[in-house]
Amino acid sequence: MLEHILGQGWEITPAGGATGEAFFAKHQEQKLFLKRNSSPFLAVLSVEGIVPKLVWTKRTENGDVITAQQWLNGRELTPDEMSQERVAKLLKKIHDSAPLLSMLLRLGKEPFEADMMLMQIESELDSELLALSTIQSSLRFLQENLGNIRHEEYVVCHSDINHNNWLLSDDNQLYLIDWDGPLIADPALDIGMLLYLYIDREKWDSWLMQYGLELNDDLLLRMKWYYIAQTLLSIQWHRSKERFEEMHHWIERLSTI
Repeated sequence: MLEHILGQGWEITPAGGATGEAFFAKHQEQKLFLKRNSSPFLAVLSVEGIVPKLVWTKRTENGDVITAQQWLNGRELTPDEMSQERVAKLLKKIHDSAPLLSMLLRLGKEPFEADMMLMQIESELDSELLALSTIQSSLRFLQENLGNIRHEEYVVCHSDINHNNWLLSDDNQLYLIDWDGPLIADPALDIGMLLYLYIDREKWDSWLMQYGLELNDDLLLRMKWYYIAQTLLSIQWHRSKERFEEMHHWIERLSTI
């Protein structure tokens, strides 16, 4: 199918990933990153300079949509580099983007409220996990503080800001890639995960200043709530995939909050 779209002479290799829908394509000096059935959201991300440039979009005879982006030479950020100002600035740009928010709303995405997240956690956690004291206390924290984290500002959140989703190109341009699960949510959902995973607690103030926020008790509570919530969902996901080493890693992180 891809060969039919690209023509002869292209070398196509799988790009990995959970879906198996991404590929690298190379022909002489031309290099493309191909993906099957990407969201139209990708076009706005490209225009905003958040992901590598979208080159073309084509629809196949069976209805699949293939997108081609620039294939950039570069590398993922290291965990230590997540403290850099350019990370804070790019995340702020994403959260402030009206075009991104408008496009997600047009695609039918609704704001992901905290109570929706808690309902998801309560419905997905299995009984063996719920028997663990760390899981019990974490879930109780979410339930007891649900009414204390109301927030009026909803923005586009990436929802998986792991360091390996940040691409630094050889020409020193930073991108945030792998937009498979964008949400309209409290920006604390992204910020909290990033700070808890990568930034020393005594440096949270300075990182947030780079982002453009002041650290206060309200923000601290919201970040902690969303970090715990996302961690619980991650624990259940790893368990469902029988990835027990990763599951225990995240359980250990919960116990150190």
